[in-house]
Amino acid sequence: MTTELSYVELLLHASLIVQLVLLLLIVASVLSWAVIFDRGRLLRQARRAADAFERRFWSGGDLAALYRDLGQEGQGSLGLAGIFRAGFKEYARLRKLADSDHMAVLLGTERSMRVALSRELDRLETNLAFLATVGSTSPYVGLFGTVWGIIHAFHSLGNVEQATLALVAPGISEALVATAIGLFAAIPAVIAYNRYANQVERLNNRYEEFMEEFSTLLQRQGRAERVES
Repeated sequence: MTTELSYVELLLHASLIVQLVLLLLIVASVLSWAVIFDRGRLLRQARRAADAFERRFWSGGDLAALYRDLGQEGQGSLGLAGIFRAGFKEYARLRKLADSDHMAVLLGTERSMRVALSRELDRLETNLAFLATVGSTSPYVGLFGTVWGIIHAFHSLGNVEQATLALVAPGISEALVATAIGLFAAIPAVIAYNRYANQVERLNNRYEEFMEEFSTLLQRQGRAERVES
């Protein structure tokens, strides 16, 4: 309890600049943890949704029925389901045109899926840049507070006749707290950013693989229809 009170006293008696630095770092840490929990939840949901959709897609059912079911279930705007629905919708629209060429239909379908993929990645990557910013800048902000606190501590020695360690120890301690809090804010943000960026990249690869497989499936279906006709 004494240690906790001593830290509180250090912070309360710190210079205004150091207090502002500490406040900024604490706010950044709280916000980064909020982003960490939010992005972790979102990415878990994205992986589970991708698993569930792939099981349904490769179960061998009718694609038109799957398209309708996803829309009715409210699952047709996000993740793999959103990419599939965007592509299948464009595919069905272009096929209705009298002068539609099969390759042109496939190209239009791929463009629609690319747009849906871009939107999905933008959704998954939201606020990841904030984690990167906190992780890269917090140590320097804390270092600035430390340097300023040390300058303030040594500057106060000019007003005393005999300089002792006891006079500068509180000022140096409060300054070093700024570095510690800067690292406390930066380390989780860096770890989370690297982890989530890797997960987003893996999801992106998974989405692109599905798009290639879906395009191949539509191409085979188009060839089969031309042979039958």
